[in-house]
Amino acid sequence: MRVVFVGPPGAGKGTQAENIVRDYGLFHLSTGDALRAAVKAQTPIGLEADKYMKAGALVPDEVVIGVVVERLDEATSGCLLDGFPRTIAQAEALDKILAEKNAPLDVVLELAVPEDELFRRLASRGRADDNPDVIKQRLVAYHEQTEPLVGYYSKSGILRKIDGLGSVEDIYDRIRAVLDEYK
Repeated sequence: MRVVFVGPPGAGKGTQAENIVRDYGLFHLSTGDALRAAVKAQTPIGLEADKYMKAGALVPDEVVIGVVVERLDEATSGCLLDGFPRTIAQAEALDKILAEKNAPLDVVLELAVPEDELFRRLASRGRADDNPDVIKQRLVAYHEQTEPLVGYYSKSGILRKIDGLGSVEDIYDRIRAVLDEYK
């Protein structure tokens, strides 16, 4: 099973990804985690990504796609892509990569959360890139660059919208009801 999470920063993709990986045995490819690790290790890609992340901007496609291509080879039993794709160009690149592997996406889960709740969640996390100005910039960047993926995947018929409000368990129950259709 190949699954993509789409949703704004703070929607709970990372939290729910842990549950999915545990219960479905999927390889978790979190580009956010991979990029943060590269920043911490001060690799060339990490240093480049850090400039964008500190400004609250999205990391350029060529940097992110390079990280994803390297990691997809590890996903032998299916994968959960968390934080990728973020743009239509990245989605098209992913479609091409997966077509070459004869392994298209099964489902795209959109975690839908109202903006006031996103702001509250992000402000309470305490990460360095979660101050109010950066949060606002990240949400604007999401709406401009990533939200169009909803339409892109809706056209292909693989988008499923998940209500992202409620307890972690309630949200996961909604996700599991969708994923169980693809077992």
